[in-house]
Amino acid sequence: MVEYPKGEWKDYELLDSGDGQKLERFGAYALIRPEPKALWTPSMSIAEWNALASVRFKPGAGFGRAGKEDSGTWEKLRQMPDQWAVKYPGDGFTLRMRLGLTAFKHVGIFPEQAPNWEWIFARAEDAKVLNLFAYTGGASLAARAAGADVTHLDSVRQVVSWARENMESSGMQDIRWVVEDAMKFARREARRGHIYDGIILDPPAYGHGPDGEKWKLDELLFEMLRTVCLILNPEHGWMVLNLYSNGYSAALGETIVREAFGLGSAATAYKMQSGELALNDKFGKALPLSIYVRLELRP
Repeated sequence: MVEYPKGEWKDYELLDSGDGQKLERFGAYALIRPEPKALWTPSMSIAEWNALASVRFKPGAGFGRAGKEDSGTWEKLRQMPDQWAVKYPGDGFTLRMRLGLTAFKHVGIFPEQAPNWEWIFARAEDAKVLNLFAYTGGASLAARAAGADVTHLDSVRQVVSWARENMESSGMQDIRWVVEDAMKFARREARRGHIYDGIILDPPAYGHGPDGEKWKLDELLFEMLRTVCLILNPEHGWMVLNLYSNGYSAALGETIVREAFGLGSAATAYKMQSGELALNDKFGKALPLSIYVRLELRP
């Protein structure tokens, strides 16, 4: 199944894509960013892109090598602020998130994640939720908006501060903030016997914890999911796994979740769905960006 953000989101639009780039509008400003999956020819000309865009990201040497991102610079084509805000009108909730021009082409949100936010909001009422690799907190805010007790974890202190700013801008409070290595935290929670009703994971291909701990998705994802199994409520727990790495498919995601949770024997009742999260540009070109697996355990 391929899912897209709903059309009612007026603050975001994928205007065009192609030649390894995408032209997007966030609020009042259009941006040109690298997108390796945009393998086709753009529908508009370079001149039309430049006429619409306020800023263009220029990657440094080695961008994309071994799946890692080098830093780059933003070239402003016309005046715009370095920081601004957008709203996401969810089905029963509203998120207000600050955007910014970072050194790694990201701006603070991944718009294709909107279907995951909706799914989380629909299940998070009165739940105890853990968001690992949580970035600037879209999923954390969706869970908190539903009334969940949320723990938000990321290894980068500045990113956690950004997420807290988004919480306050969205009129929320009382999210628990943790700056730590995700694997280390999950293992400690398992040793302590702490249980969560919902767990959200959006791990990068590569990363580092605050004390230099190394994360490599291909080597550690299965172990992470085995640990998550120990801290997820076996009666009515749910989990969302999102993966951006090239070469990962929905079928692979389902298999690794099923094996990590020991669901192959069907001894545990569960519901699982998987698919792709994608964006549609104004010319109807679908741009798939990540795969998801959503798991619900049943009594």
